[in-house]
Amino acid sequence: MTPLPEAAGDPTLVRQAWTNLLSNAIKFTMPRDERRIEVGGRAENGTNVYYVKDSGVGFNPDYTHKLFGAFQRLHRTEEFEGTGIGLAIVQRVVHRHGGRVWAESKVGEGATFYFSLPL
Repeated sequence: MTPLPEAAGDPTLVRQAWTNLLSNAIKFTMPRDERRIEVGGRAENGTNVYYVKDSGVGFNPDYTHKLFGAFQRLHRTEEFEGTGIGLAIVQRVVHRHGGRVWAESKVGEGATFYFSLPL
């Protein structure tokens, strides 16, 4: 296993971003029979890019633009608990550190959440 590149930034805030991403991966992977979560990172063009990839329920990519908004949910509250604030916090932390955040998914095929932080 390759170690993650070292992140530069406020350790408490970066830890919160990781916690939110990993918590979501666990939550949305639980309904699946085969559960897999992968964490990785690499240095790329003056930034470190990190990701959390899961084999969970995924989401409709047509709504990716809503993912990082406060209280925006792509799944019903009855299906998955939460307030809809976790990914908004991730985005706020990453932007505060001069990075960016994005996601890729297909319904039923899991999701991958990425964020970058400057070196």
